[in-house]
Amino acid sequence: MDLSTTYLGLKLKNPIIIGASNLVTDINMLKKLENAGAAAVVYKSLFEEQIQIENMQLDQDLTEYENRNAEMASLFPSDVYESGPEEFLMHFEDAKKALNIPLIASLNAVYDDTWYEYARKLESAGADALELNFYNNPKDFEMDGRSILNEELDVIQGVKKSVKIPVSVKLSPFYTNPLYVFKEMDMKKVDGFVLFNRLFQPDINIELEKLHFPYNLSTEYDSRLPLRYVGLLYDNINADICANRGIFTGGDVVKMILAGADAVQVVSTVYKHGPQQITKMLEDMEIWMANKMVDTLDDFRGNLSKKNIDDPYAYRRAQYVDILMKSGEIFKKYPMR
Repeated sequence: MDLSTTYLGLKLKNPIIIGASNLVTDINMLKKLENAGAAAVVYKSLFEEQIQIENMQLDQDLTEYENRNAEMASLFPSDVYESGPEEFLMHFEDAKKALNIPLIASLNAVYDDTWYEYARKLESAGADALELNFYNNPKDFEMDGRSILNEELDVIQGVKKSVKIPVSVKLSPFYTNPLYVFKEMDMKKVDGFVLFNRLFQPDINIELEKLHFPYNLSTEYDSRLPLRYVGLLYDNINADICANRGIFTGGDVVKMILAGADAVQVVSTVYKHGPQQITKMLEDMEIWMANKMVDTLDDFRGNLSKKNIDDPYAYRRAQYVDILMKSGEIFKKYPMR
């Protein structure tokens, strides 16, 4: 079977990409993932906010004991500087040298100038492509959705002008109309979309009466939302489509390809089952393709997208309403006692 695909202009040996996570910061793990069959890796995101927080903490440490007496202006040497992305870039370069498969950089910045500056630095560090990690957490009641979208569109346009490597966008589903957002960003010549961010939300410990942030992995049911939008987007935008969330098996990858995806990103399945899970996923894909007598991914890509199915309601609200009308059938599977 030929599992090769093209994503962001990169020729990949198969559609399985390792998504951004702490997994990829370990060189030994990176090699295991590559040997298991991963086609590309997205390196852990470079977060400008993290750098800002570290600089604030450094500034507090440097100034806490200033001018305690006339002979002590500071406890620290004068050549202590604020941190920047240099340490991150050094680790990124090490990862690039260790791999023979494409390494994609992920970036989440705050200011326009920083988006452009860090994008150029990541390109110089050897990134084969760039993934803009968009997630706006509004704190201002007066800021409307269009303003948020306009800011993101400006970032895309500015980054595209700043680098020569392909640029993709990783989005959350929390827009009033995600399809409109995809269309607007597609018009800015973005090279790909990743559907969707998995966002860490706060929880409350009722015993301690404190907020905490549990590290929660994806479940198999999380794949349904990206599956829907992949099926809606296929052949309606110019950018490539990469599905993310809840992809655990080779069958899950096949589903996304049938809906129209060019590639997928996986993380949780590796945490749960180890790097060898990538090998099993690829084997299961080959078995399915052999049984269906298809030789390449293009032979079945998009076959079950909205554009290529006979049922006009499959991706519409009418399907949701139909499911609700039949919801009583759940008692047949789970009878009440």
